Amino acid sequence: MEKLENQPCPVCKKNTCTLTEEEMDVPYFGKVYIFSMQCSNCGFKKSDVEAAERHKPVKWSFTVEGDEDLSVRVVKSSEAKVKIRGIVEITPGPDSEGYVTNVEGLLNRVKHRIEASIEDEDDPEVKKRAWKHIKKLNKVLVGREKLRITIEDPSGNSAIISEKAEKSKLK
Repeated sequence: MEKLENQPCPVCKKNTCTLTEEEMDVPYFGKVYIFSMQCSNCGFKKSDVEAAERHKPVKWSFTVEGDEDLSVRVVKSSEAKVKIRGIVEITPGPDSEGYVTNVEGLLNRVKHRIEASIEDEDDPEVKKRAWKHIKKLNKVLVGREKLRITIEDPSGNSAIISEKAEKSKLK
């Protein structure tokens, strides 16, 4: 792992940002580079994942059917759109991050994002729907319900590493 400390932060402009680059070999996907920056002054964080080899635009689909599926490896680039059928569609923006995790980690990220959005919501119907989504995610996380996950990546730098995962061209 390479680490550069005392770099200028893109937000607060102070030389308090640490940049890291880590190389990781992901089975059945290949070598990836994980880049991150974190500022100790203002708390700014950003990370991304980039494949060492060039890949074509790709769409991955996977159905979570039980506990064993929660440990399936997920590689998501900052350009990827994540869709969880019936719950959420996360479109990448300028603050989008890439990461390597597993299905459980991805679902927990989504759950925490929904929980955070409830705090700022005034509409009781929207809050009710959000809590319904959280309940569903909790059931999936304990293996009591199925769920379909789709990742669409124009950069081709994302993957769901499982024999059950369906890979197709991104249209």
